[in-house]
Amino acid sequence: MGFADSTNVTMNNESYDLEKQSSGAEPGLVKLKGIDSQGKYNRRHLNVPAKLISKLTVEEGEVYEVDPAENNPRWYQNLLDAGVEENGIKPVPIEQRTSTQYNELFTVFFTCLLTILAIPTGMLATLEFGLDLRDASLVILFFSLLCCIPPAFMGIAGMETGLRQIVQARYSFGLCLVTIPLLLNAATMTGFALSAAVVAGQVISSLNTDRVSVNVGILVICLASFGVSLLGFRALHFWERWTWIPALIALVITAGCGGKHLYLQSEVVSPSTTPSQVMSYGGLIAGYFITFGGTVSDYSVYHNPKGVSKFKVFMYMYLGFIIPSVPLLILGAAIGGAVPSIPTWSAAYAVTGIGGVMREMLSPAGGFGNFVLIVLALTVVGTNAISVYSVALNLQMLLPFFARIHRVVFVVVTIAVIIPFAMRAAAEWQESLMNFLAVIGYWAGCFDAVLILELAVFRKMDYETYENAIWNVGRKLPPGFAAMGASLMSMGLVIPGMGEPWYTGPIAETTGDIGFLMALAVTSIFYLPFRWLEIRWTGHL
Repeated sequence: MGFADSTNVTMNNESYDLEKQSSGAEPGLVKLKGIDSQGKYNRRHLNVPAKLISKLTVEEGEVYEVDPAENNPRWYQNLLDAGVEENGIKPVPIEQRTSTQYNELFTVFFTCLLTILAIPTGMLATLEFGLDLRDASLVILFFSLLCCIPPAFMGIAGMETGLRQIVQARYSFGLCLVTIPLLLNAATMTGFALSAAVVAGQVISSLNTDRVSVNVGILVICLASFGVSLLGFRALHFWERWTWIPALIALVITAGCGGKHLYLQSEVVSPSTTPSQVMSYGGLIAGYFITFGGTVSDYSVYHNPKGVSKFKVFMYMYLGFIIPSVPLLILGAAIGGAVPSIPTWSAAYAVTGIGGVMREMLSPAGGFGNFVLIVLALTVVGTNAISVYSVALNLQMLLPFFARIHRVVFVVVTIAVIIPFAMRAAAEWQESLMNFLAVIGYWAGCFDAVLILELAVFRKMDYETYENAIWNVGRKLPPGFAAMGASLMSMGLVIPGMGEPWYTGPIAETTGDIGFLMALAVTSIFYLPFRWLEIRWTGHL
């Protein structure tokens, strides 16, 4: 490689040669003499401010690299030694994908979903949608088995490409238009976190409703989740690897103490379940699972793709979704069906929601029941931690400059947003949860359809076509018109198919809420020709 036009410049009172490459690079590319092949400054020759600037600068195509400890400021290296994850959204190259603990991909989702948040979600089937316990259980089982397939399939790509989930979306939505699903994904994960915080706050408040408000419980849980999210990838996997044990014990004790009342199911309004009820509650279950498609790869980017089958990785994640969720959702449906028939449960539900009901269920355990309630409240820490972690990564992509800001800053921002919003949602909890879970399924259906078709049809399951070197190079990524156009076209049937308390479309009046199905199906139909035309127009994937 030849060089020309060498010029001497000064940076921070130190002299450097400024060179312009004459070959092997784009015209006019300016480099500092002595920098490495990735375009980074040699930090050993820079003072502290210049080191910080060079560390925060993200060049086109730059991937994550582990710097020697002597190149880092001592305070920063101390944080890394304490377990704080250094990398944010930069791709993880194959040599850094070294983890072979593939069962972590099971435990991270198993523990995340082994939480009391599933119980009020299940309660909606019998309390709000009017299903009896048998039909609610069948809807939960069928839609769960179906809707866990897309996110489990999408999660394989994190290990194979080293790209975070929303960064992968750039290879379909483009560098700029990806901002729209990015914001929707961040809002979704924030919504899950605040929903879990409200449920935990209700449980903590039920210990002493006179002295402890739901808002105090929300604050406690959010601060606990903050610590785990702050440390990052390794801490998340460590937390999720072991905390399912006390969570499972607490849930079994609760079901054992209160299970003798679950046969007291209230009479349903309609003697036979209608298709509208099935599709409406099924859409809610879809929203519960399908939205993991926006984050699932975030937790596999450091795993080694060599020496393990893709099917094994898929099954780890699929079972991590299914095994904890189905029993807890059905338990929630049983509790919801019994609440109107048991005066003490009904009164407690009116005061502190699910927290009051679980306190009544644990009343035979006496003082030990209070300890179990605390453990139940803490089960949502794992849910909140991974939600906050993914939101922080999403925010790093919002603007190019944000990629220079450490992930930790966005963790703080996310927690600061979740706390007041959770307190507001707690005031109208049941309606907030129902609206949230139903609406998020619409955009997630579009998003999952685009990413799955992109990989399966246009990239022919070849993960190497997701070139790390172009992850932030807009001119080499797709423009995103096909992905966004197909998603917008689906809205033509999504809106008439929506069935919400605040709006019911003309199609949904007959069929129930089929907005999610319309989003998935119509986006798929239009993405195929739109993307083909886009590839012909741009000349590249």
